[in-house]
Amino acid sequence: MSDTNVVTPQISAPQVTDGIVLTEKAIGEVKKIMSENSIPEDYVLRIGVKGGGCSGLTYTLGFDAELKANDKILTYDNIRVAVDWKSILYLTGTTVDYTDGLTGKGFVFNNPSAKKTCGCGSSFGV
Repeated sequence: MSDTNVVTPQISAPQVTDGIVLTEKAIGEVKKIMSENSIPEDYVLRIGVKGGGCSGLTYTLGFDAELKANDKILTYDNIRVAVDWKSILYLTGTTVDYTDGLTGKGFVFNNPSAKKTCGCGSSFGV
């Protein structure tokens, strides 16, 4: 009996680069935003952390035309992501997902390094 007709299902796994995970849903939403807003393909998605928020640190997410000298460049399905050296220390192990459920729409950071978070999920403490 030949195995040539056996079909193995393809399971799309989240893409992991340098300890940061972007889920397929997050990647799809970034591509959709770029397309709908005519954001050039040479822009990067900048993910970072800055001081502030009710728990001490806040996640940042946006598009940027320019790279900075201390950026780490990660690639997920042809999307270039820039993370500065300080932020990558706080984001290693983080999964970035996109949700569009009943409780709201938006990007969600699941960070195992966060010791405390605020109710809205946009700030954290270590």
